[in-house]
Amino acid sequence: MARQGADEEGERLNMKKRSSRAVMLVCLLACLLSLLVVGCGSSGSSKTIKGASDLAGKIVGVQEGTTGDLDITDNDDIKVKTVERYNTGYEAVQALKQGKVDAVIIDDQPAQTFVNQVKGLKILDEPFEEEQYAICFQKGSDLTAGFNTAMEELKNDGTLDKIINAYLDASSKNKTLQSAVYTSPAGTDTSKGTLKMATSADFPPYEYHADDDSILGIDAEVAQAICDKLGYKLEIEDMKFDSIITSVAAGKDDFGMAGMTVTDERKESVDFSDTYVTAQQAIIIKAGSSSSGQSLAQQFKANFIDGSRWKLLLQGLGTTLEITLFAVIIGIVLGFLCAVVRCAHDQTGGLKILNFICKLYTTVIRGTPTLLQLLIWYFVVFAAVDVNKIFVCVIAFGLNSGAYVCEIVRSGIMSVDAGQMEAGRSLGFSYSKTMWYIILPQAFKNVLPAIGNEVITLLKETSIAGYIAVTDLTKAGDIIRSRTFSAFLPYIAVALIYLAMVLILAKLLGMLERRLRESER
Repeated sequence: MARQGADEEGERLNMKKRSSRAVMLVCLLACLLSLLVVGCGSSGSSKTIKGASDLAGKIVGVQEGTTGDLDITDNDDIKVKTVERYNTGYEAVQALKQGKVDAVIIDDQPAQTFVNQVKGLKILDEPFEEEQYAICFQKGSDLTAGFNTAMEELKNDGTLDKIINAYLDASSKNKTLQSAVYTSPAGTDTSKGTLKMATSADFPPYEYHADDDSILGIDAEVAQAICDKLGYKLEIEDMKFDSIITSVAAGKDDFGMAGMTVTDERKESVDFSDTYVTAQQAIIIKAGSSSSGQSLAQQFKANFIDGSRWKLLLQGLGTTLEITLFAVIIGIVLGFLCAVVRCAHDQTGGLKILNFICKLYTTVIRGTPTLLQLLIWYFVVFAAVDVNKIFVCVIAFGLNSGAYVCEIVRSGIMSVDAGQMEAGRSLGFSYSKTMWYIILPQAFKNVLPAIGNEVITLLKETSIAGYIAVTDLTKAGDIIRSRTFSAFLPYIAVALIYLAMVLILAKLLGMLERRLRESER
């Protein structure tokens, strides 16, 4: 008894030490990241870049998949040193602010918004290219003609100009509209159903997240006006820009509208409406100091307090936990079943077909990236089915986790002494009962740390859910960053939340391990 008490006291002291180290680690990480926030800007200028021809030999940042990306990449007259591609225009502008690129090429109106809100940047007087925006549809869609007719009516009655001019005027005055310019007429008939619009809400003033998390902008309101004309409700899905055409071509969304330029390459995948806006590609360079001039407290207020943006993190956290919980259940159940099948085959030679299926499953899942699996489930497997995106995430992450759990549990079963199986059979137990009552309980204790590690890994892997327009914790951080132009603070908050969840999980798993060890005594 004295020895047991001493062991328990020693365990408690070790727990306190681990907790203290964890708290110190979190505080140290927060301090380091805060220093990065305060000192993220770098001074400098781009006096050598006065026009497009001066981009030769420079590092140019673009938003991946945009016209700016295509134009500078295919330009034989300007030999840039490197084209750095970013998921959003915000990331490209932040890279310019930090001196990682020499210039950014992006559409003129978003460029104006970025320059108004990020100090130390300017737009060159010389535009890079001219372009026209249109709406994309699935090949052969019946909606194309209807949208063209409705858009012509909006042009004739002045609604289109009213929407566009209101947002462009606000953008020129460094304002972000928080309410819609266009209002659906009373008694609007929407009996034809709902149309889904794919967009990338990081492109102000064409589309962006308002403080209440609604999506506003020129494209959002023009789409609403067109749907009102045609008798449809409008549902907007926010996703990565380079996923829009894929989503529309696969039939997951009815149309795409995101300041999208008509190109021959894109015409091979989708159809386009008539154009509704003429724009230009602008070149952004540094004009001087890029320091934000805000204290850490001011940045914290802007990122989380203003507009109650902390609620986005809370909502994203709920989505992340929901996906993780159900994916863990699927992964553990499926993993245990596959492990039992494979071990039964190895020990008895039976279940050949099931063993082949399980082996093929684990080989394919462990041999391909999780992101590709998620995209395949969404754009291929469920291409013709209108299914909840969170459900898709649960299936994709659950199946991915199951493959790893299978191998973890299989190693645990194989680590149990073979005499345990023989002893169970000699007592009259069948193979299945011996496995269930004798082998698996011992194997579970052996593999619990590894399964706990897999749960933690799965929690962090859910951060890619935003690729199919799911607003998880990481996506919520993206949305906040797109509104505040803060380079690090939203991601610091997201990282600390993930770290806190991992520490909590690790503590719970430690408690479970101790409880199992006590049962052995």
